[in-house]
Amino acid sequence: MDRDLLDVKGRIFNIQRFSIHDGPGIRTIVFLKGCPLRCRWCCNPESQEWQIQTIVTAGVSKTVGNDVTVGEVLSEIERDRVYYSRSGGGGVTLSGGECLWQPDFSAALLRAAKEKGISTAIETTGYAEMDTIRRLLPYVDTVLMDIKHTDSAKHKEFTTRDNGLILENARHIAKEAKQLIIRTPVIPTFNDTEEEIRAIAGFARTLEDVTEMHLLPYHRIGSDKYAGLGRTYTMAHINVPEKAHMQRLLEVVNSTGLKGQIGG
Repeated sequence: MDRDLLDVKGRIFNIQRFSIHDGPGIRTIVFLKGCPLRCRWCCNPESQEWQIQTIVTAGVSKTVGNDVTVGEVLSEIERDRVYYSRSGGGGVTLSGGECLWQPDFSAALLRAAKEKGISTAIETTGYAEMDTIRRLLPYVDTVLMDIKHTDSAKHKEFTTRDNGLILENARHIAKEAKQLIIRTPVIPTFNDTEEEIRAIAGFARTLEDVTEMHLLPYHRIGSDKYAGLGRTYTMAHINVPEKAHMQRLLEVVNSTGLKGQIGG
């Protein structure tokens, strides 16, 4: 393998093993620093800023973020190869933050994993120039892309960015990626009505070769991190969706002809 490829540097804040929710099979998740969106419900607020930060939890200070090389991360990923094969198609998933905002590192890491025969996936907002996304796509087996809302103004109100670029990129990614799965975080007060989910599913149905849509129920995991970063969690008053409501939304997705699932 090209030594220059292994020496490419990036900034991450965690590597999580044995995930079953971020792509097919058992996955190793690499969490990258930096994201263009500021979703109110974000469970990884420490991922949003590129800068290395300090978070205080239970009175203990912890540094969040460290600079690593592709070679260093690849060594960690390879430790889990036995689990990938046993789970029937597991591999590595780049998450964040937003991997598209570290395109040099992300492309190099994905390429290195593919050269080692490891399946790859990315979790993405799709918020980047399409030329940047195309640098990664040749090395990605599965794109897990959030479509949070079809209404641009409401999308901007809750995430700080409108959705024009995201929706346009979804059309291109659907045509060019090996596999695109649409994922929608279901957030009360934002997008949890049957009408809103039907609109998102309707958009997903227009995307070439897209057959799956995953609904991700809102949760409060990670909400305590905001105080540790000196921030206020503005969603504290929001209740998690009831299972019966999620089931109704799943039926809405399935009624459009997509294969829906809760979680994923």
